[in-house]
Amino acid sequence: MALPQSQFYTEEDYYNLPENVRAELIEGNLIYNQAAPARIHQSLLMELSGTIHNYFKLKGGSCKVYPAPFAVKLHKDRNTIVEPDISVICDQNKLTDRGCTGAPDWIIEIVSPSNSSHDYILKLNLYANAGVREYWIVDPMKKHIFVYFLEKAKFEVETYTFQDNIKSNIYDDLWIDFQTLDL
Repeated sequence: MALPQSQFYTEEDYYNLPENVRAELIEGNLIYNQAAPARIHQSLLMELSGTIHNYFKLKGGSCKVYPAPFAVKLHKDRNTIVEPDISVICDQNKLTDRGCTGAPDWIIEIVSPSNSSHDYILKLNLYANAGVREYWIVDPMKKHIFVYFLEKAKFEVETYTFQDNIKSNIYDDLWIDFQTLDL
């Protein structure tokens, strides 16, 4: 008996999905995001994006914040396109009309109950291999934030709670006080 063949999807397949379909392309596999995010997820997305955006607006410079949905093709030569909850890109040469090609400087994922292993395991490894400098996993159910910092070719992790004021590792004076967020 022959084993069923899984279909290999390409970047072209991803970009030809209907506009109302949210999915990610990971090593040729389409992974659909079917459930709408919870209210707390959206509140965190807005508060964090706004805080980071305001910091860059005040400081100037080339860094930009892009909330989901925003396509990030991690490698030019692979069929992997993700949609992080928040992407921070400082190299404007990585930006295209379709999103970003190359590793963002900072990615934040907000965990949903249905995809927690996706963010904690799969995306952590994808982002580490792509060269993302900093990766935050915000878990609203457990009220924890895991901050991964790429240093010496491996991620180092610090754990925080929603009671903490957290400094970004890659910006000198960017702090996010989770107690002040309007959740």
